[in-house]
Amino acid sequence: MEVITPEEAEIKKQDIKKRILKGDIFIYPTDTIYGIGCNALNSSAVKKIREIKQRKETPFSVIVPSASWVKDNLEVTEEAKEWLAKLPGPYTLIMKTKDSPVAKEVAPGKESLGIRVPKHWISEFVKFLGVPVITTSVNITDEPFMTKIEDLDLDINDSIRHKVNFVIDEGEIKGRPSKLVHLEKDGVEVKER
Repeated sequence: MEVITPEEAEIKKQDIKKRILKGDIFIYPTDTIYGIGCNALNSSAVKKIREIKQRKETPFSVIVPSASWVKDNLEVTEEAKEWLAKLPGPYTLIMKTKDSPVAKEVAPGKESLGIRVPKHWISEFVKFLGVPVITTSVNITDEPFMTKIEDLDLDINDSIRHKVNFVIDEGEIKGRPSKLVHLEKDGVEVKER
């Protein structure tokens, strides 16, 4: 498993873009905690993350590449407009989808999608990629989340070593998972995680 710094990721960004578009799985920092992700349009890559996380059906969220992607693919209600104005930030907005904007394995059986725009350079990187990227914590579901690479969960270490292509190591992040903001039904519901 290759470990690179954010500076190296910037230098190699054309190569990394090709790798992610093809299906590479990677661990990366955000404004909250470390995430594990892939191209959210690539079904086989999303399936690999499900295997790593041991998470059969719970929906994943994505970091969106642009405001226009949100407008084109999600139903933007008045409440959603208010919350979208708070981005970038530590929120995951769950919104109704228009069609199928991501691989069906991202949110199986759902007509909604969780979206993030972290207040972090990773958002600019996803914009450069031009595709939504899976964003989920680096842990087995219900286990502690990761704030530094040294915390890599030992139970998924083998799985990660064989399935993750690279890690962007930014050192320790002193954060917590993002707040969930449900906008897919009538009204707004905000949940801590």
